[in-house]
Amino acid sequence: MQKVNRLKPFFENVVFEREDNHMIVNFGPQHPSSHGQLRLILELDGEKVSKATPDIGYLHRGMEKMAENMIYNEFLPTTDRMDYIAASANNYGFALAVETLIGLEVPRRAKVIRMMILELNRISSHLFWLATHALDVGAMTIFLYAFREREYTLDLIEDYCGARLTHSSVRIGGVPLDLPQGWIAGLNKFINHLPLDIGDYEGLLDQNRIWKMRLEDVGVVTPEQAQSWGCSGPMLRGSGIAWDIRKEEPYELYNEVEFDVPVSTTCDSYGRYKLHMEEMRQSIRILKQLIPMYEQTSPEIIAHAPSYVSAPKEQIMTQNYSLMQHFVLVTQGMRPPVGEVYVATESPKGELGFYINSQGDPYPYRLKLRTPSFFHTAFLQELLVGEYLADVVAIIGNANIVFGEIDR
Repeated sequence: MQKVNRLKPFFENVVFEREDNHMIVNFGPQHPSSHGQLRLILELDGEKVSKATPDIGYLHRGMEKMAENMIYNEFLPTTDRMDYIAASANNYGFALAVETLIGLEVPRRAKVIRMMILELNRISSHLFWLATHALDVGAMTIFLYAFREREYTLDLIEDYCGARLTHSSVRIGGVPLDLPQGWIAGLNKFINHLPLDIGDYEGLLDQNRIWKMRLEDVGVVTPEQAQSWGCSGPMLRGSGIAWDIRKEEPYELYNEVEFDVPVSTTCDSYGRYKLHMEEMRQSIRILKQLIPMYEQTSPEIIAHAPSYVSAPKEQIMTQNYSLMQHFVLVTQGMRPPVGEVYVATESPKGELGFYINSQGDPYPYRLKLRTPSFFHTAFLQELLVGEYLADVVAIIGNANIVFGEIDR
């Protein structure tokens, strides 16, 4: 007699033979709403989640170990691939950590350009978040609108560095290029129009009955939960805690520009939506202050530190010593002093920190990352309990998780 070939499911640490009426559902790792390779093992009591187990590790990145086998300048473009929605924020975080390790002061014009790129990248990331989150919830129109404006930010970044997704727009010691001619005018045009676009988004969503039903009182994060789970960025500020590293521990020229740290006291997904809208307005405010600051700076864009940073291209092409120094740095890499450093920056998703342990070699002895998505994914095991299965998609989208940051 032929035996029925039944596939036996294999799930770690999950018991299927249960006496209660609970059901185990696998959400992902290929679910389009999981925003990456996330497998959630959900235990359901009816339609409510009684237990959630995030299972990560499907991307197999090994970024930290790669960094320990690459010279410092080689690893910088690799950081683009961590949070590919906010590539420049990752470039910058690594560059700032190395600069702090070797005690390098970056020229003022380079700082202004870096801040412009970082804030554009923040706007781009928030627009991407809004578009994909709204699509998860069922709002198609806002997806098209937000992606249209995101294209304008990518146009500006492409005009500067030639890339739209993986920017590599920052160098250790400064920036590779000055702003091209006409770039400031394009930026001005964009930031003058974007507030109107944000108003359109809010006009579509603020009082939208479906949008409010899907987000209000959904995914509530209390201030105590946010702090105990290490949340940062909008996930922390959405719980009423005004913590922004740009304000608390200013880097670059953030202590010279005026901007507010928006918070939401409703602690739910709707409050975090309003928070993202306000953060984009604050980025516009920062960019408007940076334009006159740029015009007042001298043209140097890279630090003068021959032991660590190549000279400008003009000097390399005309001076023998600069050419030799450049050759040594490219083939052998810089040798930072022995020491360790941890530098945290405020990426669009939260605290992005780089820890580097140097033993004086061209390669980091140890490099570790502190990425916001990793903590927010861990928090899902508590945040999803008690929520309906249909709200799981909305909560994950609202948390703005990118898995390139997690599987490292």
